[in-house]
Amino acid sequence: MNTKKKILLVEDHPIFRLGLAELINQEEDLTASGESKDVDSAIKEIASVRPDLIIADISLKDSDGIDLVRHVKKHHAHIPVLVLSMHDEYLYAQRALHAGARGYIMKQEAMESVVAAIHHVLAGKIHLNETVKEHILSNITGTSDLRKKSPADCLTDREMQVFKMIGRGFSSREIAERLFVSIKTIGTYRERIKTKLNLKHANELVRCAVHFEKTGQVSTIAD
Repeated sequence: MNTKKKILLVEDHPIFRLGLAELINQEEDLTASGESKDVDSAIKEIASVRPDLIIADISLKDSDGIDLVRHVKKHHAHIPVLVLSMHDEYLYAQRALHAGARGYIMKQEAMESVVAAIHHVLAGKIHLNETVKEHILSNITGTSDLRKKSPADCLTDREMQVFKMIGRGFSSREIAERLFVSIKTIGTYRERIKTKLNLKHANELVRCAVHFEKTGQVSTIAD
């Protein structure tokens, strides 16, 4: 008798999480064995559930899925992570893979292809759709279509993390506490982000970050 592969779901939207769990549980060889809504609870669930695969949303309410990918790669390298995202695949796919993810899937296509993606990753392969594959190969060969790139591509992973947290309404003090750095360091990140995105002042930064968090697109909105 074959043992079902245990899947841990890390997703902060309960309805979407429920849909994924139901889809997975319909498979004879898979079972949704744990659920978490942020990185801290996911780390505890990993120790308790000992999953065979983790599906993690890249954007969590109070944390960042990329941080979870890095943690798993460092402390549980044998557990593959399949990343979900509603945001621009050109912006996030490569970041997720660099952090250690074994696959990347857009939420818009998740219900149609997540089971195939799970089996692909469990078989030891990397799962990417054709669009993402072409984008990564284009970057490697230097033939990437600049029209498809986001201005946020120039941000480092930590700058992106701070940018997203600003968009979720966190103050500099709150961001500093969550990232275990000083407020001065967050101030430096804010200035770098403004410079790279050509934003003139703090209000533009906040409004741009909020717009990005809602749409996945960078748009400067002048006063």
